[in-house]
Amino acid sequence: MQIAAFRQLRDRPFELLIELERRARAAAAGQREGATGQEWIGVAFRMAGETFLVARDETREVIGLPAPITRVPGARPWICGLANLRGQLLPIIDLKQYLGSGETVPSRNTRVLVVNHREIPAGLVVDEVIGFRRFGDQEFRDDAPPTLVRCDRYLAGAFRRGTEAWPVMSLRTLVESTAFLQAAN
Repeated sequence: MQIAAFRQLRDRPFELLIELERRARAAAAGQREGATGQEWIGVAFRMAGETFLVARDETREVIGLPAPITRVPGARPWICGLANLRGQLLPIIDLKQYLGSGETVPSRNTRVLVVNHREIPAGLVVDEVIGFRRFGDQEFRDDAPPTLVRCDRYLAGAFRRGTEAWPVMSLRTLVESTAFLQAAN
């Protein structure tokens, strides 16, 4: 239904409300008019010159690098420390350093992906967050392309569009891994 069709319904408020509700329900279900298949939405970010995706539902929020971050004695070098995020302590982890690909040099684009996990709070420092990316289910492939950052064990496939490949990093697999949970030296 186009805008012109909405104009036809302006004198029939009940039918207009029904049509608005139908569209809202379709949008909430992730459906678009004329689209086939489901839509996958993720957060795109850059780390060590490479672009990755994480599922939108695995990311609670994106924040700037908090200040101050309090160092934790005896913690592994990839743990930047603890930050106070609206009254909650959040461990801040340098994702690139955790993966063994060097330290993240903070810049004005540096961001923290706050992981959406009930039991394991974590904020992952990345070079830059690009924003939301939408893909159709038909664009997903189980095989992830090779990456320079050593993160193969945390990749859950990739979305391919044209010549571009967007590796999908599983934050759940990452934060639940034994290596990640062993934060003490």
